Amino acid sequence: MENGMIKSKRIYPSPNPHVKLTEIVYWSEGLKVKGLLAEPKKPGNYSGLLYLRGGIQSIGMVRPARAAQYAAQGFVVFAPYYRGNRGGEGRDEFAGADRWDAVCAVDVLKQFCNGHVHLLAFSRGGIMALWTAVLRDDITSLVTWAGVTDTVLTYKERPDMRRMMKRIYGGTPNTALTAYEERNPLMRLEEATAPMLIIHGLQDENVLPAQAYLLEEALKLNDHPHQTWYFPEYTHFFPPAANRKTVEALAHWMKEKEQESAN
Repeated sequence: MENGMIKSKRIYPSPNPHVKLTEIVYWSEGLKVKGLLAEPKKPGNYSGLLYLRGGIQSIGMVRPARAAQYAAQGFVVFAPYYRGNRGGEGRDEFAGADRWDAVCAVDVLKQFCNGHVHLLAFSRGGIMALWTAVLRDDITSLVTWAGVTDTVLTYKERPDMRRMMKRIYGGTPNTALTAYEERNPLMRLEEATAPMLIIHGLQDENVLPAQAYLLEEALKLNDHPHQTWYFPEYTHFFPPAANRKTVEALAHWMKEKEQESAN
């Protein structure tokens, strides 16, 4: 079956009366993968926002309230669960072949929006978004919030994740370096064209700020258009009021980039 083709849809209960939610099953590299679509009910000419979740399997799963929050900013939002999750086929590989679930999700989203697609990634989603921007040339902008950049760094930073990473990658960075390097989008960053925004709380202990600095450095070396918003007082999760304010600001930044690309 063709990548990004929709196999089935079902209406999903929405926490927001102004946003319609639909769970979608789509094709990604021959596998049936699921994701959540959030559409503003008010008719309009909406750009697309691909929300790339963090975590793995049930940890960090897409929350309907989060998808609706971004749709309320005036976007059609699609949030893939990634393969092997919620009854989807295949295995979640933490930025291995499952990167194609994000790449193919762009084609799903384009069936519901005006053709402009922005990427918004949280945590593990960061590496998925960077790969999507490398592997596609039709991304309008990319925001990585507390995003993972390099899996070797993640292995070093997070002892609690090492067992999972060894199981999925076939070893440690010392014994299975190729599996880690194959997941590193920085090696091919020059292929990405979308302007990028890095958001990171400097008290973050889940994804250390070093991941953001590494990406920033790589973008500078490539003369790639980017901005950074660092928050000295915040951890991996921003307090609710700060979260809302940041969501509004990044939505504004995305729309600004869209205007610039249209001119």
